[in-house]
Amino acid sequence: MTLRFLLTLALLPLPALAQTAGEAPPPAVAGGSAGISEPDAGAGGRLSGPDAGAVRAAPDLHFDESLNDYPTLARADYIFACLAANGQDRNTMRRCACSIDVIASILPYEAYEKAETILAMRLGAGERANLFRIPSTQAGVADLRRAQAEAEMTCF
Repeated sequence: MTLRFLLTLALLPLPALAQTAGEAPPPAVAGGSAGISEPDAGAGGRLSGPDAGAVRAAPDLHFDESLNDYPTLARADYIFACLAANGQDRNTMRRCACSIDVIASILPYEAYEKAETILAMRLGAGERANLFRIPSTQAGVADLRRAQAEAEMTCF
């Protein structure tokens, strides 16, 4: 075995070990708070009764979904492209994540998706690519360019 492989294995997180040898595996996370009420919780927040082995679900945080309408895949795709263009280090990743957050705060996802599609189609050659170079497609792309400029000034 090589030293690099052993170092990689040493850096991997270890699974949680049971407190005693005969203990059952950890319980699955409860799907929601249905059936779990505060009076059923015993000392230390442990549940009693039929939900004794369940783990409480995270509290439902109410936030505005319109501020987070970009799918994770779109955000990750933007960050990877940004890292490829600006260097691949932790500081750049932080700045690229900030950049997509600023763009998301300015431009709704539908407008972002349309502009990205137009820009991708313009990279092609031939008659189909020329359809995406007409003046009527400029407005959406200009909005994206303005959002990117704002993000660059804010994050970089």
